[in-house]
Amino acid sequence: MTTTLEDARSRIDTLRAGASDTERNRKVDADLCAELARAGTFRMLVPKSLGGLEVAPRVFAETLEALARGDAAVAWVAMTGSTTGLLSAYLPDEGAEAFFRDPAGIYAGVFAPMGRAMVCEGGFRLTGRWPFTSGVDNAGVRLGGALVFDEGSNTPRMQTLEDGTAMPEIRSCFVRADQSNIVDTWKTSGLRGTGSHDLVVEDVFVPAGHTAAIVGAHAVRGGAVHRLPLFGLLASGIASVGLGIARAALDEVKTLLVRKKPGRKSGAESELTQVNFARAEGTLCAARALLLHALDEAMERTAQGDPIDGDTKAALRLAATHAAWSSAEVVDVAYHLGGGAALYDKSPLQRHFRDVHTMTQHIMVAQPTLKPIGRILLGLPTQTAQL
Repeated sequence: MTTTLEDARSRIDTLRAGASDTERNRKVDADLCAELARAGTFRMLVPKSLGGLEVAPRVFAETLEALARGDAAVAWVAMTGSTTGLLSAYLPDEGAEAFFRDPAGIYAGVFAPMGRAMVCEGGFRLTGRWPFTSGVDNAGVRLGGALVFDEGSNTPRMQTLEDGTAMPEIRSCFVRADQSNIVDTWKTSGLRGTGSHDLVVEDVFVPAGHTAAIVGAHAVRGGAVHRLPLFGLLASGIASVGLGIARAALDEVKTLLVRKKPGRKSGAESELTQVNFARAEGTLCAARALLLHALDEAMERTAQGDPIDGDTKAALRLAATHAAWSSAEVVDVAYHLGGGAALYDKSPLQRHFRDVHTMTQHIMVAQPTLKPIGRILLGLPTQTAQL
């Protein structure tokens, strides 16, 4: 059986050739999404008990990295879809069976609580609009995060976490495609091919069994990977796409630099170019090694039955944020080394530049994520439920 990583690596050249079309169409081709689904890409983090692959986090990261070497938009949709699939480990049996048993399932969703889940008999009435729903056009299963409200109340219901912290109750609510609508909003500088439009749900009944609590909650099924910090895995997936973009940018600029022109030396013979290229390579390799090491370390702890403490959460999130921003730094170097050729639409370098700087805007790897990490590193009391 071909693994998701082997499948992803086999697609790099084809994805690279079709990346301009994906960007122009502003969505990933439906047939390609179906192929990825059959390869298990969207089910990498779905528990084996539901027929999922339950891959190691290193395989998850390297699969996304390989896809991004070909087309960052495809990798991004695979990332958001597979991390949406991760929530199948948190759903009650009713919802898990209803939405995640299909071996060809394609998922899309937004964790952020942009919706309102009004308590009613048997479940909730869900209303909301979620921007950034990547890959939603092809997804039969759709997720929206929501604040919970008791009937007649305008104040969110509160929950108490294990450490005694009180915060609004958040539910991840799953609906079918025919229970929701899409508003075409995704007209952006980068990652244009992800089709990250707005998802809209209007007063739809969602059974309680089709919702999950994830903040401060524990998985109810699955293996060691499902005991890892959910948000840490999400951030790692985002960073892995960045690593793939950066590698693609270095591949592209190397091709440009070694190409000789009649009567002129190649760009690769410039000493300054050599220094900058070497530094970029070192930056990328170091960031990649740190992320994979953090994933391996966290997985080893859970496999041995050890709890994930604040230090481990911080190490994973630090590695992810560092990898994301290091990837952007590497792409910047490649873009500048590309010179005037990088300015044209036909150059992949300008797409890599736009894509990687769109990636760094994601809240899971944005600069503010370093604040709680810094607090933990400095030994200060820190709330870690969303790390």
